[in-house]
Amino acid sequence: MTILLTNNSYHFELENVLRIFYPNEKIRITHESAEDSFLVHANADTGKSGTALSLSVKIDGEPLRETRETVPHDRPDLKDYCELVLSRMLFHILVDITGIKPPWGVLTGVRPAKLYRWMSKTEGLSTARDYFKRELEVSDGKIRLCEQVAERQNPILDLSSPRSFSLYVSIPFCPSRCAYCSFVSHSIDKAKRLIPAYVRLLCEELTLIARQARRLDLRLETVYFGGGTPTSLAAEDLERLFSIIKKEFDLSTVREYTVEVGRPDTVTTQKLECIRRSGANRVSINPQTMDDRILRRIGRGHTAEQVTGAYRLAREHGFAVNMDVIAGLPGDSEKGFAFTLNKILEMAPENITVHTLCTKRSSSLGGNPAEICGAEGQLAACILEKTEKDLYKAGYFPYYLYRQSKTVGNLENVGYAKSGFECLYNVYMMEEVQTVLAAGAGAVTKLCNGRDITRVYNFKYPYEYIDRFDEISGRKKQVDRFYETLQF
Repeated sequence: MTILLTNNSYHFELENVLRIFYPNEKIRITHESAEDSFLVHANADTGKSGTALSLSVKIDGEPLRETRETVPHDRPDLKDYCELVLSRMLFHILVDITGIKPPWGVLTGVRPAKLYRWMSKTEGLSTARDYFKRELEVSDGKIRLCEQVAERQNPILDLSSPRSFSLYVSIPFCPSRCAYCSFVSHSIDKAKRLIPAYVRLLCEELTLIARQARRLDLRLETVYFGGGTPTSLAAEDLERLFSIIKKEFDLSTVREYTVEVGRPDTVTTQKLECIRRSGANRVSINPQTMDDRILRRIGRGHTAEQVTGAYRLAREHGFAVNMDVIAGLPGDSEKGFAFTLNKILEMAPENITVHTLCTKRSSSLGGNPAEICGAEGQLAACILEKTEKDLYKAGYFPYYLYRQSKTVGNLENVGYAKSGFECLYNVYMMEEVQTVLAAGAGAVTKLCNGRDITRVYNFKYPYEYIDRFDEISGRKKQVDRFYETLQF
């Protein structure tokens, strides 16, 4: 595929829209005359009355499709708006070609609820609603979802203050790699030799972060162990990490402490007792599906029976529980997903997070355009629509939302919770309103001041983290500089 630009450089959003419909196609950008079996030509001519935009799509063997629109010069955001108009023109043509209208329209960002909440606050609810519907082509159902999420988040966001922060601890190891996974995670068997050094240095980094937080007079409000599968570590290693946090951080202000158990085949009484002693009050046990056939197909390495066993054990230890499921898994159906959801509703966890299958190149599923935009996308959309209704009926409400590229049907991931059990960390992290100080391989510290976000990256892979730990320690100075410029 080729995008030919004449008198403009508005390729970014055009690429994004193309990838909604054709996520795995290579896209070439050119400003010179070009030929291709799939050619998008975007033209912008500046005239007396405004900027005349035209966009055409030429596909071999099909008639030329073309559309035009003029944008007045008096718009204060002229360049941004011209790019939006061109992306919307392309969207309409691709809807006509494919017969599919993705419900998020031309909105391709990760955090739609954040944008909707900001617009509602600064320009009013009706303006936000109108912008999403008319300018971004977002469906009524997805606008309603954004409104519901924003409404649930407002009281949670009010809890945070400029000195608040969350602590994220990365454990990038798993018992095995699932077929859909695109995260940086390593099989515990293959990475066994790295574990002692990794845990030792992670304890050292946590100590550095704690001392920095004390020096800056920051208030710890949530702790989140993620990965990976944190409970793929031995109980003794988990105990070391929990003990360092308990020793070095002031946990008296912590509202929520979560450990992502993830794989039920890693759950043991010893590990849950260790987690409970740490002060954690919430765990996540993620079946993804309750169909053993599909579990085998996606390489999960556990059974549905192990899910119920792990859940029961977590309840016996007094934890609030989140459970993740994925819509659109290969071999699943609307009936099959309903079976999974019913099994989870019978267990009645406080949180249920509904993901849509994302076929990143780094996952072994890979995916292809036909599956993502065609029948598989339509099936996933039907599943999500029914799931939303079933969860509402059971007393679960949406409280956080995010999107990813190459998601089946260009859909979304939504966290649902019973009232009063929303995961604070998920809201703060996704809405980017609270600093997150992060430790471990692949972890990203986010420094938030209410307007701008500064990111401080750790090395991605465990071996890099171990070999170049001194550099990670040096990067912590960016945190000091960030807070030195703030006035509380």
